[in-house]
Amino acid sequence: WVIACDGGASRVRGLVGIGLEDLDFDEPWLVVDVLCNERGLAKLPQTSVQYCEPDRPCTYVIGPGHHRRWEISLKPGEDPKEAATPECTWALLSRWLTPEDGTLWRQSSYRFHALVASRWRVGRAFLAGDSAHMQPPFLGQGMCQGVRDVANLCWKLIRVVQGEVQGDAAERLLDSYGTERQAHVRELTTRIKAVGAVICERDVAKARARDARLLAECGGVVRDTPRQDVLPRLEAGCLSAQDTPGRGKLFPQPWLQGPGGQRTRMDTALGQGWRLVLAADAPELPAAGLAIDPARLRTLHLASTPETEGVVQAWCTQHGCRAALLRPDHHVFGTASDTAQLQSLLREAATWWA
Repeated sequence: WVIACDGGASRVRGLVGIGLEDLDFDEPWLVVDVLCNERGLAKLPQTSVQYCEPDRPCTYVIGPGHHRRWEISLKPGEDPKEAATPECTWALLSRWLTPEDGTLWRQSSYRFHALVASRWRVGRAFLAGDSAHMQPPFLGQGMCQGVRDVANLCWKLIRVVQGEVQGDAAERLLDSYGTERQAHVRELTTRIKAVGAVICERDVAKARARDARLLAECGGVVRDTPRQDVLPRLEAGCLSAQDTPGRGKLFPQPWLQGPGGQRTRMDTALGQGWRLVLAADAPELPAAGLAIDPARLRTLHLASTPETEGVVQAWCTQHGCRAALLRPDHHVFGTASDTAQLQSLLREAATWWA
């Protein structure tokens, strides 16, 4: 098997004859990484900031340690190569820092695009990361998308390579990678572009109207929006055919009450693989007659292993369910509200493991 993670100019993508579809975004930006000293850090905001200024929209991002990043839009007529010189870069950073406040670690001009591969698999070759998609910088989703790609693909490949899934079922499982990820990338890129349109409004009058509208929508109080709330769910692929609430979403990662009062994360307690999470008020599954081999399914019943912060219970209440079947990549295969619905869900999941 070949997984092509060889970047936006992917040679593998070209060799297997996969083209890119243009999602209509093409803008020049300067990306700057600075290693700040203590004096520089004292001058900077303590949270990441999106500057929605008509003259020059830009983003400030807090990295690990003393690392800080700026993504600065370039104006029509500005030379991207000139902007990336130390002299011009420091001039653009002058509202925040001087050369005495840190060291330029890296600066480079890019043309940000919105592109997605027309196919994600040809035979034994798969695309992942920038070889499969490129998106605008807003919401910081570039690397995140690549991580989602490999998290989606690798558990499927492992099961095929280890012989747990064979024949037509194996092909169906591997094909679901492209089905899921391409649609997810398309939808998220559309949302990212919409956020970018808000951030990068260049018309002063329209920007003032935007500001007034956004403040009115939040009652004059700026509130945080978790980035997870912007992410779309999976819509098709290795999912239940029943569109139950919560299907295709990422499941939360709760703290569980461990031995001796120690807290432990759900993944630490259950390990990887398919997992069935039962709310505290869900009935126990029967010991026999399951549609799936219990050895291939790790089960967490919150009645016997309680969570410490009520995260899962709140999620189940929100989605009107008492059980959730999770794939190895933490996406919800489907949910159930009673034992009969859960048995049906497990029978359906078993068809993906044949």
